[in-house]
Amino acid sequence: MANGGGSSPASASAFLGVSRSLSGRPWRQRPAEPGVIRAHMQALGLDEPLARALASRGVRADQGQDFLAPTLKALFPDPSSFTDMDAAATAIIDALQAGSSIHVFADYDVDGASSAALLVRWFRQMGAELPIYVPDRITEGYGPSAKAFDTLKASGADLVVTVDCGAAANEAVAHAAAIGLKVVVIDHHMMREQPPACLAVVNPNRPGCNSGQGNLAAAGVVFVLLAALNREARGRGLFEAREQPDIRQWLDLAAMGAICDVTGLTGFNRALTSLGLNVMSSWSNPGLKALLAAAGAEEGPAKVNHAGFILGPRINAGGRIGKSDLGARLLSTDDPAEAAELARELDSLNIARREVEKAVIDQAIRRVEATGAHDDGSAVVVVEGEDWHPGVVGIVAGRLRERWRKPVIVIGVDAVNGVGKGSGRSQPGMNLGKAVQAAWEEGVLLAGGGHAMAAGLTVKADRIGELRDFLNGRMAGEQAAAEALDAVEVDALIEPRAATRALFEQFDALAPFGPGNPEPLFAMEHVQVREPVAMNGGHVRCRLTGPDGASVKAIAWRCADLPTGQALLSGGGGLSVVGRLKADDWNGRRGVQFEIEDVADPRMAQP
Repeated sequence: MANGGGSSPASASAFLGVSRSLSGRPWRQRPAEPGVIRAHMQALGLDEPLARALASRGVRADQGQDFLAPTLKALFPDPSSFTDMDAAATAIIDALQAGSSIHVFADYDVDGASSAALLVRWFRQMGAELPIYVPDRITEGYGPSAKAFDTLKASGADLVVTVDCGAAANEAVAHAAAIGLKVVVIDHHMMREQPPACLAVVNPNRPGCNSGQGNLAAAGVVFVLLAALNREARGRGLFEAREQPDIRQWLDLAAMGAICDVTGLTGFNRALTSLGLNVMSSWSNPGLKALLAAAGAEEGPAKVNHAGFILGPRINAGGRIGKSDLGARLLSTDDPAEAAELARELDSLNIARREVEKAVIDQAIRRVEATGAHDDGSAVVVVEGEDWHPGVVGIVAGRLRERWRKPVIVIGVDAVNGVGKGSGRSQPGMNLGKAVQAAWEEGVLLAGGGHAMAAGLTVKADRIGELRDFLNGRMAGEQAAAEALDAVEVDALIEPRAATRALFEQFDALAPFGPGNPEPLFAMEHVQVREPVAMNGGHVRCRLTGPDGASVKAIAWRCADLPTGQALLSGGGGLSVVGRLKADDWNGRRGVQFEIEDVADPRMAQP
């Protein structure tokens, strides 16, 4: 629904007069300082639309070059700026020199697998093999446990390095100390004020850490740890007889963690991701190369799409519904035959995961929308179902968050033991991890934690209603601000004839895209929808035609049953649309496709 152009403050800032689109969001032009726009045009030789897009992403006049061509030299932080980083490097090199048995304990997602593989590859170049322990999602749950540490101790471990987990595992780490097992924690998740009592807890989100690198994924923190390990080893003369590991060769693993954990792609993290995609483009990691082949994708320049939508879901499939260590083994192996076998297994698991995921999504949508819980003004949606697979609840929560534009927690309840395992995804401006941590501290949860945009939890089935009330009460104060943030921010107004490969490639200079650096959004007004087709999965394909008859292929994802999809399927003209330009290289062509994000109909009255 679009505003016809009134004089209210809301409509004055509404782009194309859209104060409420068919998805319920206002449209705005992404704000940018005129002086910064001019500075980027002059210093970098950019056209005004691209300079505006750069300025609107918070890139200052003196930061343009580092943003467009980031380097580690310019942006790499001092490892010592991370609390306990020097202590971690000291403890690990001490253990290496002493010949101690060092094991890595990793989370079961892409970030955990990438983090583990980074450590394994560094140790391999130092002449040592590092065993990997990844807990089973179903039987062990997230993060370290007393039982897991007992198992590691019994296997002969002297030192355990936890990656992408452990920062909130105070009790489990205390147990490790009690049985004589040394622990170093490398993490990025939210944690308590009191860190676990161990040799070192390196976490840029640890209270009091002054690194300023809180947007790093665990793989990014581990990458900095590798620099600290090189520095410590160099200081002890360990590279007099062997070559120092060149950590830059593993930037692809750091990029995998950053992209798949949906971290903010700004500053040093952007450099890791951008340079990591360059390294990935050689497809020299046997696991990534094999997984790309198993997915039926072609080698070529690596993009965020490769990590986030082709490789990442397959690596995650092992931890979701298969063997939890498959991803870490794939990313750390140097054996092409083993990589191919692991890749085939992960690809098969991913197919099964999709089927399980679709069934849970369908059930959850019916359950919530039948009660109106998605549209009752509440801050959070909490939905549960018996025997929903714990491995897919996070993906489902993400899909439902996109659909309802509010935080969603999806819980799979084990009917036998009466315990639910849940995962949540949040909206910008609403700190779900903090709220879940508070629920745990209040005794509502058996376990829980996470970060601002994602969280995991364990809850007794008979307390889910209490959890729903607690989270809604806790997060209600953030709701209004988050809804104000939930606007469609447009970079430029174009016509269908201007939606060209040249325009796509011009704005692709801003890549890689992600949180903190959103993909450019283009608006078109008064377009006609032609040849609309509903596709499997609820997608809508069509052509968008301008007044001059020029057109561009378009697609809108998972919206056929929503107002946006219905408007497209009804065809006709007069619509305004916002979307992204995507490369369309099918069968060797170098074209573009318009990926529709939102639709507004100026003929519909403002409610």
